[in-house]
Amino acid sequence: MSRNFGWGLVIAAAMMLDAGTAELSATPLTPFRYEAQAQRHCPGDQVVWLDFRKGVYYRKGQRLYGQGFDGSFVCLTEARDSLYRRSPLGLR
Repeated sequence: MSRNFGWGLVIAAAMMLDAGTAELSATPLTPFRYEAQAQRHCPGDQVVWLDFRKGVYYRKGQRLYGQGFDGSFVCLTEARDSLYRRSPLGLR
């Protein structure tokens, strides 16, 4: 009886390990220098300007969209999946 219990623990631990690694996989962030390149990479998604230093992204129409040396154009879903946050600044 203890032998069956031991195998049950091994199987449960393997399932928990497998479930834990599935949560860690994220969409890779693909930065682009030009907006058109990013739009070709994600045609069904919105392109945003990601400021790596501040950890925020700006949508088209915001004042800092495409500005600065510490950023790149990326797809919105990739930015969100990589845990970057939306800029609190409004549209101009």
